[in-house]
Amino acid sequence: MRVALATYSTKPRGGVVHTLGLAEALARRGHDVTVWTLGRGGDTTFFRPVDPAVRVEAVPFAPVDAEDVGARIVRSIDVLGGALAEHLRSQRARPDVVHAQDCISANAALAPARTAGVPLVRTVHHLDAFTTPQLVACHDAAVREPDALVCVSAAVAGEVRAGYGLQATVIPGAVDAARFAAAARPAPSARAARRAWRSRLGRFVLAVGGVEPRKGSLDLLEAWALLRRHRLDLRNVALVLAGGETLFDHREYRAAFEARAAELAQELGAAPVVLGPVDDDALPSLVAAADAVAFPSTKEGFGMAPLEALAAGVPVVARDLPVLREVLGEAVLFGGGVPDLADALVSALDGGAPSAAHGRVVAAGFGWPRAAAAHEAFYERLPGDGRSRIGA
Repeated sequence: MRVALATYSTKPRGGVVHTLGLAEALARRGHDVTVWTLGRGGDTTFFRPVDPAVRVEAVPFAPVDAEDVGARIVRSIDVLGGALAEHLRSQRARPDVVHAQDCISANAALAPARTAGVPLVRTVHHLDAFTTPQLVACHDAAVREPDALVCVSAAVAGEVRAGYGLQATVIPGAVDAARFAAAARPAPSARAARRAWRSRLGRFVLAVGGVEPRKGSLDLLEAWALLRRHRLDLRNVALVLAGGETLFDHREYRAAFEARAAELAQELGAAPVVLGPVDDDALPSLVAAADAVAFPSTKEGFGMAPLEALAAGVPVVARDLPVLREVLGEAVLFGGGVPDLADALVSALDGGAPSAAHGRVVAAGFGWPRAAAAHEAFYERLPGDGRSRIGA
C-alpha cells in the first residue's frame, strides 16, 4: 500500500513525533510510505533521523518578515497544498491514502486528494478553541471535510461526536517505550548520561512541551512555588521545562510566565530552568534523570510525555483530565488545580507514586507495531474513490 502522511512541521511537536513513529512502523510492515511536511526556516528533513525506508518530502517554506499567524496559516496551506497537488497528479506515484495529522496539512490535502480521487484521513489529536479567524476556519474544515477521522483516544473521539456529530475511529497513540527504558538502565553509558543532567540541574521536576497555555505552564510554576514554600526539605528541587517549538504565537503567555518566574525568584531564591528544545538523542536521559515528570496540560489528545516517563520508571503527576485517566490509568498521580498539583508533586518526590513496574507495563502497552497494524486495517476499509464519508 502507498501511504502519504502529512504534517505541518519538522520540529519535535507531539503530532510530528506521532507522524514519524507511524510512518516508520508502517514501512516496517512493508508499506511504501512518504511523509510530507513544510521545511520551515530552511529545514530539509525532520528534527531526528528518519528510517531510510520512509521517504521525506520537505517542501521549502521561507519566512516572511512581519507575517502574522493568520497569514502564515493560509500560506502554509497553500504551499503544502500546491506540492501535494503536483504529486497527486502523477499516476505512477499516486498514494492509496493521504493521512493528515493536523489542521494545516488536512486543509492542504483536501482539494488535491479529492481531485485525484484518493481518500483523505485526518487524525484529530485534540480539539482546540482558537480565536484567530484563519485558524478557526482551518480547525473546523479539517474535522468536517476529510473522508474519515481517526482519534488517538476515546475521550477525543467523544468530543468530536458531541461537537460535530461525526464518528471517529479510535486508534490509540504510541510511544517508543524501549528507548526511554534503556535510558534508565544501569549500563555505564546510560548512568553517565543521567549523571550529566543531574550534575547540571540537581534534583528536578521536569515538564516536556515548552511554555504555552495548553501545557498549563503557569499552573505548574505556581505548584512548584507552593512546594518550595511549604516543604523546606524540597527547596532544592528545581523546575525544568524542555521543548517548545510551535507554529503559534504564545509570546504574551511566555511573557507572563517570565514575569511571574522573576517575582518568584525574588521570593524563593530560585527560578525555573527553561531549556527550550532538547536534542532528540538527549531527551531520554533527561527524562530518566528527573525526580518526577509533571504533565499539567489543560487539553490533550493522548499523553506521549507521561508515557515516556513511565517507560523510564519516573513518577508522573498529571492534570486530572478524562483523556489522561483513559491512557494512564492508575500508573500516575493526578491533580486538578494548583494546590492539588503541588500536593501530588510532594507525594511523588516523597516516594508515594504508583509502582514504577506498573508504569513500565502501561507504557509498553502503547507500542508502534500495534498502532501500525490498526492503521493498516483501517486504511483497507476506506472507500477507494475518496468521496464517500466514513463515520458520518
